[in-house]
Amino acid sequence: DTLKVRLQAQSIANPVYNGLVDCFKKTVSKEGIKGLYKGMSSPLVGQMAFRATLFSALAQSKLFLASQGTGKLSQPEFFVAGAMTGAAASFAEGPIDFYKSQMQVQAIKHAENPSMKQPNMMETVKRSFALNGVKGPFQGLGATLLRNIPANAVYFGSFECFKGMACEQYNCKTSDLSVGALFGMGGLAGSLYWALLFPADVIKSKMMSDAIAYPDRKYKTILSSIQGLYKEGGIACFYRGFMPCMLRSTPANGIMLMTVDKVRNYIDSL
Repeated sequence: DTLKVRLQAQSIANPVYNGLVDCFKKTVSKEGIKGLYKGMSSPLVGQMAFRATLFSALAQSKLFLASQGTGKLSQPEFFVAGAMTGAAASFAEGPIDFYKSQMQVQAIKHAENPSMKQPNMMETVKRSFALNGVKGPFQGLGATLLRNIPANAVYFGSFECFKGMACEQYNCKTSDLSVGALFGMGGLAGSLYWALLFPADVIKSKMMSDAIAYPDRKYKTILSSIQGLYKEGGIACFYRGFMPCMLRSTPANGIMLMTVDKVRNYIDSL
């Protein structure tokens, strides 16, 4: 994730890294292995709350849609539930990603301006509130919503559809699906999430890793970010960091969705 964000956030005219391998080598050589985990304290602190929000919102979205119809969701309704989940979860995910991104791009900003001080996480949090008040942690929230609403519709909708198709094929219940099957379906759903909505993630990363002080920002709005990125490097700009993202997405999402599904089935059986 650190490599992805650094490739996305670096200057297009004067890039610090020439690609994924170069980014990895320079990060490790200058910062050590710990450089790959830059900004990790933000997701460590907030990830449990965010994931709880994500899957709670999904469950409530399913219950709400089921109460409006026959009680059993159709395949299109699973996609709607995913979109509703993406909207709700963005308000929990946004601040976590913002502070993580600010920490991850410090090496780029330092390379561009060696005299610049590299603040720690607490200093970054304090500065964002001092300059922008309660809106500080939500820098780039619009771009997060732009990505998360359609992406989670695809993510959760496709995962539920894959499970339904497998159950029809093998005449079984979803709780009977194996760990391997769920891992594969979750990995594919995660790959679809990123493959289809990756340009929106680039826009989000640019806005979140931008200057905290509003007057100093280059990417102030979604539209100006799209226009600026396209002028700087065309369509290719919207796919910077795509490779490390895809390398991460399949196993990470396969493990997560498989684990959540198995744990939920276990709790339901109690």
